[in-house]
This record gives sequence, structure tokens and C-alpha cells, in this order.
Amino acid sequence: MTVKEIKKEITDVFISNEAVIEKYGLQPGKSFEEQFSIVSFESIFFYVLAFVFWARQALFEAHVKEITNLIDNLKPHSRRWYANKVLAFQYGFKLLPGSDTFDNSGRSDEEIEASKIVKFVSVRQQDRRLLIKAAREENGDLAALLPEQLTALTAYMEDGGVKDAGVFLEFLSDAPEQLKLRIDIYYNPLVLNAQGARIDGTKETPVSDAVRNYLNTIEFDGSVVLAYLTDALQNVPGVIIPHVAYAAYRYGSLEWMQFSVLRQPQSGYMRIKDEDLTINYIPRNAAQ
Repeated sequence: MTVKEIKKEITDVFISNEAVIEKYGLQPGKSFEEQFSIVSFESIFFYVLAFVFWARQALFEAHVKEITNLIDNLKPHSRRWYANKVLAFQYGFKLLPGSDTFDNSGRSDEEIEASKIVKFVSVRQQDRRLLIKAAREENGDLAALLPEQLTALTAYMEDGGVKDAGVFLEFLSDAPEQLKLRIDIYYNPLVLNAQGARIDGTKETPVSDAVRNYLNTIEFDGSVVLAYLTDALQNVPGVIIPHVAYAAYRYGSLEWMQFSVLRQPQSGYMRIKDEDLTINYIPRNAAQ
């Protein structure tokens, strides 16, 4: 609050007191300034009183800020703090001297926003280190950071004075983990045809679209859960019984590994190629 605001609060209470109204002959409805001169003893006194309150408030806020800074500098930071620091990384910008804050002087809001290339981040504790997974956005989907971008991010976190002393960081930004599925779809032949397209012509691939939409809704570094995928397929009009008969994942150039319940992608996200999605359409009457 400003000195003027504090003074107004004090004077409002003063002129609303019945004893003061009677002693000064004040008129209800009129403000303090309308009934007391700015050079009157009362006005000067309340100004000094308001200034004292304001100064005490300012000193207290400065003290709180100083204590908060000391605590922040002394205690190890949380995983969320590290995640926010990664999201604040600005590619192609330099840090202010002796600071972990970027120098944005002379830059437009558009330039600053464009430099924040990390759009998705996850920080997990693994053994004695923090594993930081990061991804950017490209053509509306997640993508791995380019090698030079990951190098710059690592330098910012490691050498830019960001991380706490004694904390070991590991960075990971990879292409999506690959998913392979074989799904049996028992469908209503009044709604879908034998190729899975809607008979009314509104959608050609509603089932495969539902698979990809489900993968896109999983939060970064979340798990692919086959039961949740089944729920998503169950909501497709014309699908009576969805059954995930086979599910496997592949990270990088490794071999395919089957899973039956859930999989947390190593890279933080999972995608599926057309050739890795097999859908068998089996007609079934809804009444059966």
C-alpha cells in the first residue's frame, strides 16, 4: 500500500468516530480532505503516521525478501524448480554476468518467446542423480532437441550457475519411443464397414485416429496404459468390443519388447507408425 492509501484508511476511521464528529462538527458524507486543510495539524499528523506505517511495511517486505533469498540459496531445490529452470532456458541468448537469468535487453516479446525452445520437461530422481528429459515442439507434435540445442541447455544448467552444488544431472532428449499394436475390433456393421471407415462417410480411420489421439493426450513422461487405450477405443462410434491382442515397444535401435499392462517411454513420449498398427475388424451385432 502507498502512503496515500494508508492515510486514507486512517482518516476514514477518524472521521467516522462519533466523538470526533461531535467535537469537530463534521458533516457525514464528506471526506477528510473536504473538512480539514492540507496544512492542518490533523492532516500533517496523519500523513506522518501513515509514512511511519508505510516505512515499517517496506522494511518488513525487504526483510522477508532477503530471508527468502537466503533460504533459496541454502536449501537444495525441488524437482519442480529444476523443471521450471529448464523451461526458462533461452536458446541463443546469453546470461547476465554472475546470474542464471538471461539478458533480454533490446529483444522483443516474440524473440524471447521463440528462444524458449523447451516445451516439455520431466525431472526424476534416479539413484544419486536427477534425470532431466526434455522435448521441443515441431509441427504440432513433440520432437527431440537438436544436438546443439541440447549442448546449450546442458551448459546453461551445468555451468550457468543453475544447479545446486553436488547435484549430478543427466539430460535426455530423444526421438519418440515406437509402439506396435495388434487390435481386434468387434464392430457394428450398421456404423462401420469392413475397413473400419464410417458408413456415413464422415471418417475414414476413426479407430487408428483414436489410438493416436490417446497417445497425444498422455502427459510428457507419462505411461501408456493399455486399459486406458481400450477405454478410448470403446468411445469410438460403431466399436462394440475393442481388444488389444498384442502390444510392444522399441526404444532407439533396440529389439521390440512386449508389454501387457503399461509402459513408461524412456524418451518421455511414444508414437506409432502406420506399418506398426494392425487392426482386425470383426463384424458383430450390437445385440449379441
